[in-house]
Amino acid sequence: MSEPNKQKWLEISTGFEKRANFPNCIGALDGKHIRITQPPDSGSIYYNYKNFFSLVLMALCDSNYCFVWVDIGGYGKDSDSGLYKESTLYKKLTEKKLDIPDPKPLIIDNEDTKVPFVIVADEAFGMTENLMRPYGGKMLSYEKKIFNYRLTLARRYVECTFGIMCSKWRILHRPLDVKIDFAEVIVKAICTLHNYVRVRDGFNYEDTLYTPPLSNLSSTYTGRHVRDADMIRNKFTNYFTNEGKLEWQDKMI
Repeated sequence: MSEPNKQKWLEISTGFEKRANFPNCIGALDGKHIRITQPPDSGSIYYNYKNFFSLVLMALCDSNYCFVWVDIGGYGKDSDSGLYKESTLYKKLTEKKLDIPDPKPLIIDNEDTKVPFVIVADEAFGMTENLMRPYGGKMLSYEKKIFNYRLTLARRYVECTFGIMCSKWRILHRPLDVKIDFAEVIVKAICTLHNYVRVRDGFNYEDTLYTPPLSNLSSTYTGRHVRDADMIRNKFTNYFTNEGKLEWQDKMI
């Protein structure tokens, strides 16, 4: 998987805007626990909250259900947010080395407002300028519920990608009984072959059905970073409830 350039990021964004009605989105991010047998002398570091041993596949996907970036081999005990913070994607994103296009204008309150390109993720990830997560809590306003719904429409693509992968590669239906290094190679090969088969053969809707694992909520960003990210999320919220409103969205909250 070659690192996307600006043109590729724009193509991914166009796909999400067309299929998920989420503009300026360059990927959906999530983690998946790959079941393994307990590695020798590993203690409980691979034992996850779902009570089995696993290594974690952290993946960024596009709207064609293809992997854009993967990080393989995280300990099952670790949270998605912690693994993401140790990944090359996080480091390059925070250091502005991903060649992401400049912010693109959206019509908000009848004015062109520049909004950066973002990755969508669930509540397990800390929000930054280029990563959006849902609003937390139960007593949410109408606007916040709409944003969460629209973000979910885009975020489901990574969950569907995992579903297609597991349906196609049945070895993932049982624990990988190999050394941990070889298990990582197997998962890496599956991700690469998944992209090849997805482009060649397409997919069936039934293959996309997948229930994502629950994640511990965590927020690792404070101060200015949170304020800046929250301002960007508010811009998307305003857009989704006004100029970017969908006919059916009110029925879905």
